[in-house]
Amino acid sequence: MSPNPGAEGSPSATFVLVHGGFHGGWCWRDVADLLRAAGHRVTTPTQTGAGERSHLLHESITLETFVSDVVAHVQYEDLTDVILVGHSFGGCSVVGAADRVPERIRHLVLLDALVPESGKTALEVLDDESRAAREALVVQTPAGAVLPSPPVEAFGIPADHPSASWVRDRLTPHPARTYSTSIELSGPVGAGLPVTYVAATAPPYPALLTTRQWVKRNRPDWQFREIAACHDAMVVAPKETAQILLDVARRP
Repeated sequence: MSPNPGAEGSPSATFVLVHGGFHGGWCWRDVADLLRAAGHRVTTPTQTGAGERSHLLHESITLETFVSDVVAHVQYEDLTDVILVGHSFGGCSVVGAADRVPERIRHLVLLDALVPESGKTALEVLDDESRAAREALVVQTPAGAVLPSPPVEAFGIPADHPSASWVRDRLTPHPARTYSTSIELSGPVGAGLPVTYVAATAPPYPALLTTRQWVKRNRPDWQFREIAACHDAMVVAPKETAQILLDVARRP
């Protein structure tokens, strides 16, 4: 797609926004609207078994399924020069997708996201307490093992927040095997692409403490930013989240 002037005078960018666990593409609604208003192309795919695709939940969904969802979306939409954004568990998906199609990716953004190394599972990236808590929550359903959707407060959203009921009504169970199957990468995490990690700080999401420490210690070449919002920053702070993404789009 040839560049077109955006609303803010910069060439238009292509954003692919990937949701985290229990969410769907719906969670990016306000951020996507702001990015489109600024003249950019935005897609918000939903991974298999989540959101409006929750009727496809089945026992064979693994992390590979989620990675393949993102890769297929980028390929079938014929997207190139993509700013690929992953939130929370979506970090696993976009890290895997960037490894598969790095030639289509311009910049990788990890929004308060899990970052697994090759050969590791999402559970292994978590601290011991968070890992044990998730394993204890797994239940068996006719569609396979799942993590039931938690209350909105688990994502840092106060029960009385204007968006709380909107989020609560759309959360769906998360396929458990996506946590227990490993990611296999052919190269380094981030595929050698420019990467921005954005940590939500108000309040910090405890399950990501280990990941944030790993990023700071092992990836000094990545840009590390903070956003004064809860884990679901794209819901409670869409303007601030969109601004960070617009800043990334302006970078050469």
